[in-house]
Amino acid sequence: MSSRVEILNDGGFRSDGRKQYELRDITIDLSQQGTADGSATITHGLTQVMVTVFGPREAKMRSQTLHDRAVLNVEINVAPFSTGERRKRSRADRRILELAAAIESTFEPVVQTSLYPRSQIDIYVHVLQQDGGLLQAAVNATTLALVTAGVPLLDFVCAVSGGVHAAAPLLDLTTLEENDVPNLTVAVMPRTRAVTLLTMETRLHVDRFRALFELACEAGQTVHKEMKRAVRGRTVALVGAMDAGGPKHASSGDPDRDVIMDDR
Repeated sequence: MSSRVEILNDGGFRSDGRKQYELRDITIDLSQQGTADGSATITHGLTQVMVTVFGPREAKMRSQTLHDRAVLNVEINVAPFSTGERRKRSRADRRILELAAAIESTFEPVVQTSLYPRSQIDIYVHVLQQDGGLLQAAVNATTLALVTAGVPLLDFVCAVSGGVHAAAPLLDLTTLEENDVPNLTVAVMPRTRAVTLLTMETRLHVDRFRALFELACEAGQTVHKEMKRAVRGRTVALVGAMDAGGPKHASSGDPDRDVIMDDR
């Protein structure tokens, strides 16, 4: 049965007024959350996810300790009010376990776990609101939370979802679009353009896959710019707060230089 709402009209506009390749508005909040070592709240349109990071710290269970690297522990909590169905999902829910496994496998090759042997990094994902692109929002928020926690990463990880409707590629899908079109989620490392995550829950013709994949990778670069801007702003604010009580230091270098990593 086709959707009652038109996914893409004759004028090239989607149900929420965006064009095919247009991303939803992104807002990022890197303010401290409780006693967490790092935290980030990101909003993609109407999808909102908050991630808190604790660690690296001593592993809770000795049986899960690895002598040569840290262990990533990902737990997901979905707020009952995050969707219209009002269904409470437990931690043992199949969908929750799959999402946690995807996040863990995405960041294992990116986090420099070898620097913290016999330790554990806990990543808690809180889903506050859902309207499509849940995995991409969780990945992007996790990247930012790890950065604010001071956990060394090889690179940012930037995720974008995409789909195909009547041979027309779409980016950053809403729930309506995800339920109606073949879709995928891609997470890339902007510097090397290495792909750390590619997941598809529906069939997609091979002829459409390449174009959509390349488009999603390019969109990841746009998401990366927003994430860098947020991290830079937080870092400048922290440095300013530290310098407020001490002697003023002359600024050196390019003010637009990325304080986290240089663009090469």
